Amino acid sequence: MIATNGNSWVEMVYNGETVEDSLWREVSHCGKRPLEVGVGRYVFQVFNAKRSLLSSSSSPTFHPICCLSAAVAATSSSWTPTPTPTRRTANYQPTIWADSYIQSLPIEFKEEKYMHRREKLEVEVKCLIGGQYDLVEQLELVDIICQLGLEYHFDSMIKDLLKSIGSSKENINNLIENNNLYGLALLFRLLREHGITNTSSLRADVLITNIKRDGQSFNPNHQSDVEGMLSLYEASYLAIEGEEELYESGKLAKEQLRYIDSYLISPQLAENINYALEIPLRENVNPTLLELAKLDFNMVQSIYKAELQEMSRWWKNLGLVCDELNFARDRLVENYLWAIGIAYQPKFWRCREAITKIICLTTIIDDIYDVYGTLDELKLFTKAIEEWKMDAAHQLPDFMKICFNALLNTLNGIASSFSMEKQLDILPCLKRVLTDLCKAFLVEANWYHNRYTPTLDEYLENAWITIAGICPLIASYCLNDDMTIEDLNSLEFYQPIVRYSCLLLRLYDDLGTTTAEIQRGDVPKSIQCYMNENNVLESVARDHIKCLITNYWKKLNNERAKISRSIESFKKALVDMPRTAQCFYQYEDGYGEPSHETREQITCMIIEPIPL
Repeated sequence: MIATNGNSWVEMVYNGETVEDSLWREVSHCGKRPLEVGVGRYVFQVFNAKRSLLSSSSSPTFHPICCLSAAVAATSSSWTPTPTPTRRTANYQPTIWADSYIQSLPIEFKEEKYMHRREKLEVEVKCLIGGQYDLVEQLELVDIICQLGLEYHFDSMIKDLLKSIGSSKENINNLIENNNLYGLALLFRLLREHGITNTSSLRADVLITNIKRDGQSFNPNHQSDVEGMLSLYEASYLAIEGEEELYESGKLAKEQLRYIDSYLISPQLAENINYALEIPLRENVNPTLLELAKLDFNMVQSIYKAELQEMSRWWKNLGLVCDELNFARDRLVENYLWAIGIAYQPKFWRCREAITKIICLTTIIDDIYDVYGTLDELKLFTKAIEEWKMDAAHQLPDFMKICFNALLNTLNGIASSFSMEKQLDILPCLKRVLTDLCKAFLVEANWYHNRYTPTLDEYLENAWITIAGICPLIASYCLNDDMTIEDLNSLEFYQPIVRYSCLLLRLYDDLGTTTAEIQRGDVPKSIQCYMNENNVLESVARDHIKCLITNYWKKLNNERAKISRSIESFKKALVDMPRTAQCFYQYEDGYGEPSHETREQITCMIIEPIPL
């Protein structure tokens, strides 16, 4: 894309040829995460573990949608007093998940026998964690438990073990004296993942000192240590600002791994390397852990199915899937997958329910601002949201009234239910984020109608809000069972860590959706803003956005390490939300056009259990 006339983005020429760097495009077409984060989480860990156990199941063929802009011209009529507004449509495909299908899903694995078996397996795993293993074996066991999504069963036990290991200078010195790069890097990564930094004797500089010798990039003893290089590569994605040497060492380790002759190592290790170069984690599982992982997955999946059925009934009864709103995306099931990615643990059911509802509503509002509403209508809608009263909708057109009433009823209901149970009023928090969101949407609408392309900085200053990530983050904070009045009063809406989390969500979204959005004539996103500002090709702009992603992950990791105490669901959501975005936007727009990888992820995560 080349800018031809200052800030007039309408006059840009779109170049459909894109050059993706090898880091992103080398990822195979199988629904796995890209490389920006070296830490998995439940949704992606268990999804990938399941993919390795089962071949893809057959599924019906769905036809992809062609997202071309299509302005609907007003019908000419000599007696019409006012012309019909010219409106766009994004031609989004309808949902591929019918309510009748969702309600027909069998709810299995709720019998007492499964509960008893899981409890027995949990006891066995606790014995494994507390067993007399050597240091590296203990670390490997913890790593596998976390990769399989079982950490929430043993969270306190794992943290106590890691604190004990990490605070022991003797343990760390033994690893250093034995040139055990694998163990050092593994311990460093696990400590970072679990937020154990203040009490740890293993800092990044200690790890780097062990890697280097006599000013060389790598200690010669380590260059032939394949497992050590692999462990270092995985640990490097937990680097924070100021730890450039660690991050660069990870890149060098990656290059070393690329050129290892597979004939000189075991087939298992070669497979681990290939897998890690796609996703910087791998799994070797003992039978007890594997059985527990399968059983736990199926039992949690049954909870998800029941919740999804309830959500589908709510969505159907809400009445937003109608002719007046047929331009908007109907993505209930995909929104529920977002909620799982942000708050996967069974105990966070309240957060998942609220997040699903809020994303469903903000998606329609987003489409009203981006696609369908006129500028005058959008100003009225924004004003009505600010007033937050039902009678504020009387001047709105019918399609906006329907959405406005549904939004107020839903959020008032969420807040009222929580208030009755916890005696805490969270409605002001929900109102604030929705009001700020709509104001930011209106800024983008003004840009579009004025044919204005902002600078990248100007765009990001507004776009980190319009991506709407602040809404599920605030919901995950406010709807926690442990919420107190002190927590509510101390809530910081737009603290740096929230901004970084939302910026990552925004940039992943832009990388995945920009092609389709340009085709339908949408407001310019980060890639177009950078191209226009710097007069560069799309490939250069994409590379710049990926560098920003790397930097924002470092900033997020840094801020996360500073949090001493916070709402648990909120703390997890800050990191898990951008991870979920990686999953959705790895293969372009997995949300707007979810018929391919996203459909398979939903099938594996929510629909099909693992055979025991």
